[in-house]
Order: sequence, then structure tokens, then C-alpha cells
Amino acid sequence: AEADGSLGELRECPQLSLGVRTTRNKIGEKQMPLVRIAYRKGKQKDLGNKVAAVIYQSMVNTINVPEKDNFQLITEYDSNGLIFDHEYLGINRSEGIIIIQITLNEGRTIEMKKAFYREVAERLDKELGVRIEDVFINLVEVKKENWSFGNGIAQYAQ
Repeated sequence: AEADGSLGELRECPQLSLGVRTTRNKIGEKQMPLVRIAYRKGKQKDLGNKVAAVIYQSMVNTINVPEKDNFQLITEYDSNGLIFDHEYLGINRSEGIIIIQITLNEGRTIEMKKAFYREVAERLDKELGVRIEDVFINLVEVKKENWSFGNGIAQYAQ
């Protein structure tokens, strides 16, 4: 991130279908995510893969994740393995809850995060019939040296 806390200059991304403006760090810093998706067993066939596709495209569209940077873990739980409050913060959640946790490099703006949350919830509702109340998202930001993509090397560490 820049000294002022921004990610750098804004640039147009013509490859994005929504025409969303995203940022790219001036020094080319990678914006790696690792996504975990959790939901109750017994849902529609291939739900996990469909949810993963929505999340990935939404990350590309809104929070500066590059093409092909797609690493996701999908887990189905029985009722004993996925516990949640049905009414926390006045949100009426159902058994159809999907919990999404994304570990990613620090540096996104609050506006980018809000756009991401909104796009994921709206697309899951529209495309897969998941109630927006049932879309729970948690972003965990880490420093870039906390990644090894293989070979026992911290590829982003300087």
C-alpha cells in the first residue's frame, strides 16, 4: 500500500463485464485470496462449485484479484458441524446459510469491501436462490509474506 494507505492509482479494467474500476498497487503487489466456503449438507447439486464461481468473479470485479488467482476450499457440514445464531444483529438466517471466509493480503479500501459483500450477496440470491440474509462473509487480511505457493518458498516475501 501507498504511504497514504491507498493501493495506488485507479485504472479502467475493460475486461470486466461490469465496467468496475479497480486499483492496482504501483509496485505490482499481488492480491492473493484463499477462500473457504461452508454450508449444510443436502443442498442443490454442485452448490459449492457454483458459489465458488460467483465468489471468484466477484473478487475479480471488486477487490482487485487477478485472473487465475483462484484457490478455494468447499466444505459441507451436518447440523452438528455448522453452528450459527439465527438472529444475531437482527438478521433472520435460515438453515441455508453459507459462510464464506477469505484470507487475503491487506490493503483493500472499505468501499471495495462493501462492493464485494454486496455483489456476492446479490449474485448468490439472483443466480442460485440463496437468501441475502444467509450470506455470511468474513475477510481476514494478512501481510504478503504469510504465503507459500509451493516449493517451500515465501514467494511474496522481500
